[in-house]
Amino acid sequence: MKKIPIIKNRRVRSTPFTSRIENQGVSGYSVYNHMLLPVSFGSLEDEYLHLKEHVQIWDVSVQREIEITGVDSDKLVQFMTCRDLSNAKLGKCYYAPLIDGNGNLVNDPIIFKLDEKKWRVCIADSDVLFFAKGLASGKNFNVDICEANVNTIAVQGPKSENLMQKVFGDEIKELKFFNYKYYNFKGVKHLISKTGYSKQGGYEIHIENTTSGLELYDYFFKIGKDFNLKAGAPNLIERIEGGLLSYGNDIDNRDNPLECGFDKYVNLESDIVFLGKEKLKKIKEEGIKKKLMGVKIDTQSINMTEAIPLNSENTKIGELRSGAFSPKFGKIVGIAMIKKEFCKISQEFQIKLNNKLVKGEICNLPIT
Repeated sequence: MKKIPIIKNRRVRSTPFTSRIENQGVSGYSVYNHMLLPVSFGSLEDEYLHLKEHVQIWDVSVQREIEITGVDSDKLVQFMTCRDLSNAKLGKCYYAPLIDGNGNLVNDPIIFKLDEKKWRVCIADSDVLFFAKGLASGKNFNVDICEANVNTIAVQGPKSENLMQKVFGDEIKELKFFNYKYYNFKGVKHLISKTGYSKQGGYEIHIENTTSGLELYDYFFKIGKDFNLKAGAPNLIERIEGGLLSYGNDIDNRDNPLECGFDKYVNLESDIVFLGKEKLKKIKEEGIKKKLMGVKIDTQSINMTEAIPLNSENTKIGELRSGAFSPKFGKIVGIAMIKKEFCKISQEFQIKLNNKLVKGEICNLPIT
C-alpha cells in the first residue's frame, strides 16, 4: 500500500510530545480523537519483541479525558454506562462500556472518580464529549462537561515498575492494578494509574502540567538506558494476542456489550438507571446472535483497511476485524466477530488474503 503523509492542521492536533516523538524516529501515525497517535517506530515485530522483554514509553495523549462535575454528575456518569458505579471509590479505575438507547456500544473508557461530584472518562476514539452533553441536556442534569487539558504517556513492559521506581521511589510499587494515586516529580503532582493498553504490565501518567510533563518525559530517557527504554506505541500484535479490544476496529456501534464479552460489566439486576437498559435486558433474554472470538490464519502476510469476510462451505460465518502476523505463532492472529452458531473452538474457515484463499480456525481470546 502506498504511504500517504498525514498533514497536521487544526483538525488533526499534535500533542505536547510530538516533536520529541519525531526526533526519536516515529515512522507512522494514525488519527484518533482528532489527534496524532504514533503507531510505529520501525518494525512492528521488533517492537513487539522489545515490549515483551523491556520497557517502552508511549505518547497516548489521544486518550482524551472528559471531565464531568456538578450536582448531578453521579447520575449522568451512571446513565452513560451499564456498569454499576453506585459504589465507585476514589483511587479506583473502572472499565465501563458506554451504550446508547439501542443497547449498542458508544465507547469503552476507563472511568475515574476523582472527588465527590467529579469524574474523568478516559475515552477511546469517538465523540463522547457530545454524547455526554446531549444526555445531560435531554435529562436536564445539572452538570459541567469539558475536555480536560490532560495528555497521557504510558510506561509499558515488564521493566516498567523498575523504571517508575527509579523516578518516583519505592512507593510506586504499592500501587495496585486498576488503582490510581498522585505522585510527586520535582515538586509537581501527577496522577498515575496502573493501567495501560498492553498485557505486559505498566502505568499511565495523566499529565496536567505540560511543562513538568515534558521534563518528566526527558528524564525517563535520560535514566532509561539501564532498562533498554525505547519510544514505542500500542502494539497491534501484542494487543490482539492479549485480547485487548480497539473501539472502531474490533468493536463499534453495531455491537452490544454482551457480544463483546463484557458480561461482567453489564449489571442488569441492579436498580441503577442507564440508557438502553431495557434493550439490553431483551437482548440477554433472546440470546446474542454473534460473538467476538480469536482466530489463527495459516499465512504470514495481511494488510487490513476494512473488515474481511470469513466463510465456511460458502456460508459467511463472520468477519475479521483486526489481524497481524505473530512471531509467537508463526501465522496471522486476529480478532473476529463470529455468528453464534459457529463460535466453536477449532471451527475452520476460509479467508481471501492477497487474492488467495487461505485456511484458518477459531480460538479463544486471549490467544494462547
